[in-house]
Amino acid sequence: MKKTLLSIAMMAFILSSCNNSKKEAHATEQNTKVELEEVSHQNHDAPSEGNVLNNNWMNEIQLDNGSQWLANIETNEGVQKMKEMLKSIDTNTLEEYHNLAAELTHAKNYVIKECTMKGPSHDNLHVWLLPLMEKIDALAETNNLEEAAKIKQSITENVNAYDNYFK
Repeated sequence: MKKTLLSIAMMAFILSSCNNSKKEAHATEQNTKVELEEVSHQNHDAPSEGNVLNNNWMNEIQLDNGSQWLANIETNEGVQKMKEMLKSIDTNTLEEYHNLAAELTHAKNYVIKECTMKGPSHDNLHVWLLPLMEKIDALAETNNLEEAAKIKQSITENVNAYDNYFK
């Protein structure tokens, strides 16, 4: 139930924040944060590791007639920042993993806020982005070093796969 509500709230946030003015996006972001906090407080169970780590989204995403989708510059910049963070931020302790999650969240929020994509390219960006958001949230919430390492690896795979689908 929590996962379904969280997914719905995240999708509503993404759909409503893309292509809106910055003022409207900020208002929507504030409302969605409240919704996400309410959903999170309803059930304190952590998402199951297997669900977060899987890359089933790769079975759903599509190419543009065999080619990569054209993404806006800001999306590409945000993803590049994520790649750099994954390589450069030390992750030897839970605190460092949580710091990485916070930095990735900042970059992810930039991608969402600056989204100008429309149509099928936009839809496929969501197929890529929603699982990444869940993984970043899971990394921020984990209290287990071994699980944090697995989640980081899954995030890295997700972020690196971006270039297979978008340019």
